[in-house]
Amino acid sequence: MHHSIGRILFGWNKEQKQECGFNQNFVFIPTGRFKERIAQLCQHYGMEFIEVEEAYSSQASFLDGDELPNYGEKPDGWRPSGKRIKRGLYQTAKGWLVNADANAAANLLKKVSRTLGLCLQELSRGALTTPLRVLLWTA
Repeated sequence: MHHSIGRILFGWNKEQKQECGFNQNFVFIPTGRFKERIAQLCQHYGMEFIEVEEAYSSQASFLDGDELPNYGEKPDGWRPSGKRIKRGLYQTAKGWLVNADANAAANLLKKVSRTLGLCLQELSRGALTTPLRVLLWTA
């Protein structure tokens, strides 16, 4: 099966874990190693690997056109117009329910759209409601 995938966007915040204020025990996933492995696989398969600063991409509403400040540069009074109402589900200001991961991915695309010359006009509520799962590497 061929999906014509030419680019992989990888959301990443370098200092994210250092400022985590949780008072619990967590098992940390070595995301730095994971990121490097994905970059290696992209190079091997001839795909472009693009690292994207991901701050506020899960909080902001793509469909409502929320601004996406960079990590550590959130303006005073910034508030997302929508909200995550449960795991995997995001509600926009208009009350639309969309897939939370698809909303965040659309926000990452928004951050790099000008640089890559992407037109996101056709990215709509339907795409965020029922995302397509693509298996890149299968046995």
